[in-house]
Amino acid sequence: MLTPAEAELLIARHVQPFHREHCPLVAAHGRVLLEGIRADRDLPPFDRVTMDGYAILATAWMAGTRSFRVERMQAAGMRAFTLGEQPDACIEVMTGAVLPAGADCVVPHEETERDGLRMTIREGAAGIERGFSVHRRGSDHRAGEEIVAAGTRLGGREIAVAAACGRISLSVSQIPRIAVVATGDELVEVESPVAAHQIRRSNDHAIRAALAIAGYANAERFHLRDLPQEVEHRLWHILAEYEVVILTGGISKGRFDLLPAELERQGVRKILQGVAQRPGKPLWVGISDRGVLVFALPGNPVSAYTCLHRYVIPALERASGLKAREPRLVPLASAYVFRPKLACLLPVKLANGADGVTRAVPRPGNTSGDLAGLVGTDGFVELPADSVEFPAGTLTPFRAW
Repeated sequence: MLTPAEAELLIARHVQPFHREHCPLVAAHGRVLLEGIRADRDLPPFDRVTMDGYAILATAWMAGTRSFRVERMQAAGMRAFTLGEQPDACIEVMTGAVLPAGADCVVPHEETERDGLRMTIREGAAGIERGFSVHRRGSDHRAGEEIVAAGTRLGGREIAVAAACGRISLSVSQIPRIAVVATGDELVEVESPVAAHQIRRSNDHAIRAALAIAGYANAERFHLRDLPQEVEHRLWHILAEYEVVILTGGISKGRFDLLPAELERQGVRKILQGVAQRPGKPLWVGISDRGVLVFALPGNPVSAYTCLHRYVIPALERASGLKAREPRLVPLASAYVFRPKLACLLPVKLANGADGVTRAVPRPGNTSGDLAGLVGTDGFVELPADSVEFPAGTLTPFRAW
């Protein structure tokens, strides 16, 4: 049986990129960039004043001039004035203004005293030299330089860069249409009356919410009962209409576990079935002739939610062109024993110690059906199958929910 790492690698080999599209800048937040953003001009595009004060020539200060004649005032957004040729010439400037031509430094207001059109630099003022309080043109980035690389999910910082570079639209990965399908006769809608032998649907709600947080909000929920004709008919339509299909339940060895055989009958080629891990051992993954990724997750809520974060979301990120993220290594806060010869995907709570080290506190649930046990946890760590005892301090790969 495959290890989690082998399963992840096998899935990655079959992932096909989502289509590219152009998205208006105002709607691009959260999307994955497919073409780098380059500076369309030097940044900053001019020598920019960084303090309210007075623009002077540094050599005048070094020559002993302390009293200056204020020629005019220059605010941000104004064309640059030219400093007069007299050694005591200065121009009052505001933060963000273009440095006046002929000046090469700015004396901050707090280092000066003003009397009419005369400005005097106070005794003890220090640091005044060429370039003081000036943000030099091109010192951040030169025109043509790449600032945001392809494979980046766009947040506020990247959107700001795109706006500063004049990008009214961006080339991004298309958000796939995802079908989230809960299976089983025992499931009823949240708003429906529930009998003693029934349970309310929660897996599809949990998965859809987690997908939206991960940047894949274009997901719809479905329910399939354990009826062969219904599974056949509705599955055919779902596979025809969606780019990604995520199913929960119906993938083990029971009489009503209809999905593996029906998926293969409808042309979904099996990539893997079964991973040596707990929870989530029965995981089934396939791909259709037209490239639809199909993830059939176990029906137990903890198993489904863990497999979603261990395999499904990383596969979606890869298909979106997102840069691969290595899991963070976090030491265990306390010893943990896991005897089955399987990898253990252990829920944990992160805690910061007095020594400044973040540690993973084990928070195992009662069973793989105890979804409520995940409330208050931050994610899970992966313990390998080749050990039974894991002492406190063991470094483990951590993945956040």
